[in-house]
Amino acid sequence: MPATAAESVKRRIASTHPETIVGCRSFESRIQDGLVRERIMAMLSGFFGVLAAVLATIGLYGVISYVVTRRRNEIGIRIALGAARGKVVGMVMREALLSLACGVAIGIALALAAGRSAGSLLFGLKPYDPMTLGTSAVLLVLIGALAAFLPAFRASKLDPSKALRCE
Repeated sequence: MPATAAESVKRRIASTHPETIVGCRSFESRIQDGLVRERIMAMLSGFFGVLAAVLATIGLYGVISYVVTRRRNEIGIRIALGAARGKVVGMVMREALLSLACGVAIGIALALAAGRSAGSLLFGLKPYDPMTLGTSAVLLVLIGALAAFLPAFRASKLDPSKALRCE
């Protein structure tokens, strides 16, 4: 309907004033064109957020794997003395979650400090929105726990004799 109305207006103006150039666009398309920059920034922010989560997962996995490898003898001795596999997984996960909790606390403090300067870039969100901060913190803890579980599970499968021979 708007397209046919625009065409009839163009024909009517062209019939009375042929030298006049008429351009018609809907208000909705003008709004969409005006928000292109904001949409691109939102897509880039989302992409970099996902990339940061992937890099954090890979980094945490690497650090936990390194710590487990360095403590291979200790874990081997614990298993040789009768520690259950669940206890070994729990020990590694506890240490990883403690590090994650410290990192999340520092991250939330930094996010609150940076919130004032980022306030103009947030559409529909407050810089200090507890729901957004809480969801982000829980998501990061879940990603970190997932990244720490594989090295913890591998540590529980160590053969004590091989672990103690390897020095």
